[in-house]
Amino acid sequence: MSPCSIRAATPADLPAVADILAHYVRTAHVTFDLEPRSVAAWSEWYERHVAGGPYHLFVAAFDATVAGYATSGPFRPKPGYRRSAEVSVYLRPDATGRGAGRALYDVLLPALSVDGFHRAYAGIALPNDASIALHENVGFHHVGTFHEVGFKLGRWIDVAWYEREL
Repeated sequence: MSPCSIRAATPADLPAVADILAHYVRTAHVTFDLEPRSVAAWSEWYERHVAGGPYHLFVAAFDATVAGYATSGPFRPKPGYRRSAEVSVYLRPDATGRGAGRALYDVLLPALSVDGFHRAYAGIALPNDASIALHENVGFHHVGTFHEVGFKLGRWIDVAWYEREL
């Protein structure tokens, strides 16, 4: 098994990022997107939040193939929240359990701190024991659960919120 490498994403990575998220949009409750995000939409997001803003997109690769990504973005739209970031990690199904999620957070979270962010927040659609374990292992703690806040795949879904000081 080759080691995982982490690097800042480039626009060339956006098709792979779009494919990874599209898998979960179509098959799982872990994202509340109901339609896959196009590469063009990812490009707009990248230009606004990464190239033109204070947020990040990192990719994990095994043997130069993108296996996952981590993003940071606005926690809430109001200016008073500007030093809090919402973060997420998504991995190709064949890349889970190989340390890529941890490796992504080990790069993303310090980058946010250097950029002056104070806290990181992650919403975890339940159930998701693997995501809870990942977040707790990198220092997040549970701060509350929103019950039946999302509806997808024909059912109501709870979301647990986790935070971490940066």
